[in-house]
Amino acid sequence: MALSLYVFHLFYKFKVLVLVTLCLMVLWATVNYYVDSRQEMPKAKIMVEDFRKVTSLEDSQKEEKMKSVAEVTTVKSLQDECPALSPHLIGASKLTFKASLTLEEVQKENPQVAKGRYHPPECAAQHHVAIIIPHRNREKHLLYLLEHLHPFLQRQQLDYGIYVIHQAGSTKFNRAKLLNVGYLEALKEANWDCFIFHDVDLVPENDFNIYTCGPGPKHFVVGRNNTGYRLRYTGYFGGVTALTREQFAKVNGFSNNYWGWGGEDDDLRIRVHLQKMGVMRPPAEVARYTMIFHKRDHGNEENQERMKLLSQVSKTWKTDGLNSCSYKLLSVQHNPLYVNITVDFSAQPKVS
Repeated sequence: MALSLYVFHLFYKFKVLVLVTLCLMVLWATVNYYVDSRQEMPKAKIMVEDFRKVTSLEDSQKEEKMKSVAEVTTVKSLQDECPALSPHLIGASKLTFKASLTLEEVQKENPQVAKGRYHPPECAAQHHVAIIIPHRNREKHLLYLLEHLHPFLQRQQLDYGIYVIHQAGSTKFNRAKLLNVGYLEALKEANWDCFIFHDVDLVPENDFNIYTCGPGPKHFVVGRNNTGYRLRYTGYFGGVTALTREQFAKVNGFSNNYWGWGGEDDDLRIRVHLQKMGVMRPPAEVARYTMIFHKRDHGNEENQERMKLLSQVSKTWKTDGLNSCSYKLLSVQHNPLYVNITVDFSAQPKVS
């Protein structure tokens, strides 16, 4: 009996001890939780603040982006497309050619032209035109043409670039091949949609002779001073012509085989007709040019093979042109008023 009582008291004390121990453990856990939560609160606050900062920064960036887009949209909306017919045209001009003219004077008169390029500042141009000028030993003629051509094109509100293609070396002059080179090199710089192939000694007299391309190839020189302002002959397609990128590619460009003077423009006209494209011309009263007098250059003698070449166009045009134009590019110089591209050709092949 005494043993049973002793065991009962011992078991009772053990239960009390276990209960106290559990209470202490609960108390210890509660205190730790409280302390830990106090320590984590600043961290939580920091995280919340960081999140707020990131959110605020993102919102700010979004606002700035929206503001930037709005500004760009406003600028674009302010610069409307240029009209179909420029309000700056003045019609016929009496051309003068000052013997003492300098390149610096022409540059001073065209402050908005840079590296041969011009964009109308008041509107978005409808036409993007590359002017290709073949050249050798005609510095004074080039200067006169630049003096008149730059303001002429600016009054027409064109986005334009002038490329002068200079033939180095001693081989005979090859106007047509130089024009192919000009087309190929100009496309490396900009996505031009119209190409005007322009002799250096022909200066337009009337700015209503609009330098843009049309649904068909265009011929601009209806009349010039040394022919009494009449077309040189029926089918004449020389001097200044315009083709779109698609039209020029369709005829495979000019032939590369006309060395010396004559024949290459008639070759191009035949190519145009073979593709069933009609030639367009402006009205005779505006398509007038002054030809700057000069003697035939050494190295540009009359091409005695031109008639033979012309008789073969229908057989050769697919393989003789842009796809076979080889040349050595010597330099590309971005002068203020024009891009000067200098090339060298190997000796001309014999006509078979």
